[in-house]
Amino acid sequence: MTFRDHARRQAAACAALGSPLTGRVLGLVADRLTPGRAVADRVLHWPAHRLHPDAVALRLAGALHHLVLGGQAPILARLYNAPDTVPDIQLWRAIEAVFRLNESAILATLDHAPQTNELRRSSVIIAAAQWLTAAFGRPLVLSELGSSAGLNLIWDHYALHIDGQHHGPTDAALTLAPDWHGAPPPMVRPVIRAREGVDLNPLDPVTDRLRLLSYIWADQRDRLDRTSHALDLAANLRPQITRGCAIDWLEHRLSRPLPQSLHLVYHTIMWQYMGTNLQERGQALLARAGAKLRKDEPLAHLSMEDDGAGPGAKLTLELWPSGECIDLGRADYHGAWVDWRAPALPV
Repeated sequence: MTFRDHARRQAAACAALGSPLTGRVLGLVADRLTPGRAVADRVLHWPAHRLHPDAVALRLAGALHHLVLGGQAPILARLYNAPDTVPDIQLWRAIEAVFRLNESAILATLDHAPQTNELRRSSVIIAAAQWLTAAFGRPLVLSELGSSAGLNLIWDHYALHIDGQHHGPTDAALTLAPDWHGAPPPMVRPVIRAREGVDLNPLDPVTDRLRLLSYIWADQRDRLDRTSHALDLAANLRPQITRGCAIDWLEHRLSRPLPQSLHLVYHTIMWQYMGTNLQERGQALLARAGAKLRKDEPLAHLSMEDDGAGPGAKLTLELWPSGECIDLGRADYHGAWVDWRAPALPV
């Protein structure tokens, strides 16, 4: 696969997920980018086997949006605000000029993987936490892998609205209302005993605010507004996030006893960015730790990840010490819809 192939695929995915502007930008990049300048040469010579796991096209789109949000690309910003009226040639000339005038800033952004921190994925976490609370009746200890700025580590401050039902605090900072298919989760309020997260590069909700917003597609104003609100909340709550390898950190977390609690380990669209060795090591750690547990101190592993089957991401819940693996259904990558298939619990 070449970078051009990769960018075209990502363009189609962005358009299908509700961002025609990002799809158009990446399509133009794929078709018109020419070698000979620093930004073009960097992406065109990216190792082919790393294009998808490194999300190179999204890094580039995020770099452009970061410059727009920061006021460093005013002409492109104007075009982003009214893309339907702009011909391709005008949009491409503006993009090309930004590449030329902001090489060092773009190259620096390309060094970092996207950290979208899409908080609507918390709809799945809320539903799973309510299901687990109803099933086990234990307070939860949360361990999130790939926390970024922690927006999906403070999900108990959000509410979930499904078919007229309000799940969560009545004074919730944000209300999530995905297109929900399937039975709603049990109407119970999880109790959070403790929470921590880990990330290779934790982002601060204040000092890294523009960077976090830049990875949200520029024409999705509702996502930008929602994330901005959640960043304000995270800035006040300051969830604890450790910098480091997720699997090293998880090994330490699993070694600590958690009396009379359910340990919920979870991640959303993060697993694919780790190498196969780390994935296998993480799964083995969970299985070994789970096999040693008492029945009244269970371990749960919630995964929302791309399995290539589509549509959206696969939702899986593994439970120990039973070793049970439950298919929870599927969800849109950004949480716009959830197809919930969790088994019914005894009344």
